[in-house]
Amino acid sequence: MALSVHTNTSAMIALQNLNRTNTEMQTVQSRINTGLKVAGAKDNSSVYAVAQGMRSDVGALSSVETSLDRAISIADVALAGGEAISDLIIQMREKATAAMDPSIDTFSRRAYDADFKDLVEQLQVVLTNSEFDGANLLDGTNSPGIAFLADADASRTITLGSHNLNLGGTIVTLAATASLGTATLAANTVSVLQASLENVNQALANLGSDLNKMEAHRTFVSKINDSLTEGIGNLVDADLAKESARLQALQVKQQLGVQALSIANQEPQIILSLFGG
Repeated sequence: MALSVHTNTSAMIALQNLNRTNTEMQTVQSRINTGLKVAGAKDNSSVYAVAQGMRSDVGALSSVETSLDRAISIADVALAGGEAISDLIIQMREKATAAMDPSIDTFSRRAYDADFKDLVEQLQVVLTNSEFDGANLLDGTNSPGIAFLADADASRTITLGSHNLNLGGTIVTLAATASLGTATLAANTVSVLQASLENVNQALANLGSDLNKMEAHRTFVSKINDSLTEGIGNLVDADLAKESARLQALQVKQQLGVQALSIANQEPQIILSLFGG
């Protein structure tokens, strides 16, 4: 290789190698800082595009999870309300059965009737308050049910059925004006309450089944979301242990590159020795 004061080929080669090492160090440092080996489209355009699509699915499934969480909360509140109504009907039947006794006096019958009517009022209070986030599955306002998101495309829904437990309805057939004023009225009320209790318990069974369905689907969606998140990590996450080892190697390589460039830059000094004697 010819010696020249205009062109130092060795220095250019050393500088190119040092620049390449610096570029590699920047890449490794970026991976360590972000924890990602594919942080943007320039790192790997195809992998980035796939990861972005999967991130979109994860976001959509998170919305599905939120919708199902709301469904579960609504069903939990409705189930608690329905169970309270079932308990109240049992207490009503107890009062009505006691009022069927022909041997009790007028004062006792009035006491039973007053207790019975208090329970009727309490049933209406429970019914009104069995609401979550503006949704009530027991008062007939959301018949035949409420639909919730079931998939990331929002193309499918899963329905939580409603049950009208209003007094005088098809489930609770007891009239709001029911009375235990006479033994005959009490006997009729017992018959109505027995049928209403069976209807309410069947409605609770159906509601419990819907709740189990919602919880099972919520678990399924959560597993899909976790799998997608893991898949994104496999595509774009950096192996930090590997990157740490690579960084140390590049630091040594950088130091050697600086020394090589320094040596190459001294090459023109050799020319002086040819003329200096």
